[in-house]
Amino acid sequence: MEESQYVSVAALTKYLSAKFDRDPHLGKVYLTGEISNLGNRRSRHLYFSIKDPEAKAVIRAAMFSYASRLKFEPEEGMKVQAVGRVQIYEPSGSYSIILEQMTPAGVGDLFLALQQLKDKLEKEGLFSAPKRPIPPLPRKIAVITSPTGAVVEDVAKTVERRLPQAQVVLLPAVVQGDGAVPSLLKQLDKVDELGFDTAIIGRGGGSIEDLWAFNDEALVRKVAALKTPIISSVGHETDNTLVDLVADQRAATPTAAAELATPISKQNLVDRVLELSSRLTLAGQKLLAKKEQDLKYVIDRPIMKQPDRLYAAYQQEVDSLEKRLYQAFSRKTERAKYQEKALAERLAAQQTQMLRPYQERVALAAAKLDLVSPLKILSAGYTIVKGPEGQVVKSKSDLKAGEKVGLTFADGQLEAEILGEKHD
Repeated sequence: MEESQYVSVAALTKYLSAKFDRDPHLGKVYLTGEISNLGNRRSRHLYFSIKDPEAKAVIRAAMFSYASRLKFEPEEGMKVQAVGRVQIYEPSGSYSIILEQMTPAGVGDLFLALQQLKDKLEKEGLFSAPKRPIPPLPRKIAVITSPTGAVVEDVAKTVERRLPQAQVVLLPAVVQGDGAVPSLLKQLDKVDELGFDTAIIGRGGGSIEDLWAFNDEALVRKVAALKTPIISSVGHETDNTLVDLVADQRAATPTAAAELATPISKQNLVDRVLELSSRLTLAGQKLLAKKEQDLKYVIDRPIMKQPDRLYAAYQQEVDSLEKRLYQAFSRKTERAKYQEKALAERLAAQQTQMLRPYQERVALAAAKLDLVSPLKILSAGYTIVKGPEGQVVKSKSDLKAGEKVGLTFADGQLEAEILGEKHD
């Protein structure tokens, strides 16, 4: 095939553009669908997409000077009826519909489902529940997002700049499509389990379909039930999801989320230390000046120049107290001696009185004993005879001639020998 038969991309695009322009069916198209991916409305022109929820087909749409053409405010998910022409944008080769008219045709199914879920959760008080405070100096910050997006990089750079000692940990998750919700739920389970101080959940901007996972009821309830404070950074500033409503803080960008996660930055700490150091120095100087003034006041007092005046009066009082103490002690000693003597006399009298009956009984018993005492008998001239073995001899038959006996008299003892029996 000859080289002249080949055409450039620009030529092909230009040819298709001409075809679009000449086609009567594309010159005026009546289109119905749901508004999606609504762009920034700060400019004079409106850029968005119109999608078919059943076939999942999407076409780009634009309306120039839309404020003068529309009598209503376009909203994400709103079902509309639009009239416009289809054209090709040659630089990119993409086609879109340039709208001339657009009227609302009811709320789209996706948007209606979102509104119904929002109303349900709002009635349960999920959005008005008390928010958890963000720790001022976090040690570990979890970032739940796509590992390939710019969210985690922006967060890490901001945290490194604001609070270098804080650790940023990526918990990679799918953030779009059918697998997004299970993936996000799995990573949220790790947040409380691993002991993070703060968590950030988010992704970049996109259409309502791209962000739909962050409107899932299970995910919203999971975020609300977390013990760890969580910051939502889903989409752009104009995007709003249900996760944003239950999160403890909502950030428009990942950088803003990182700033919210580090309320006190390194510079704040440095400034605070310098401020406290300055205040401490000033307070020390004031205290030192005050102490010097107090010391000077004390030194200048007369008592410090004549210190003996300080204790002269006390010395006199000590002497007086010493004298009074000696006199009191003397009186107490004399009184104790007198009491001791009186007690001794009373004790002696009581002792004599207590012993008298016993003394009389002893004397009487002694007199009675004396009457029957062998000594009393012996004093009358009697004698006690004891045999050789010391037994008292009661009969002459108890003794034999030649045996020695002991004789006990009133005034002593003698030894004798039996010569024999005496007959009268």
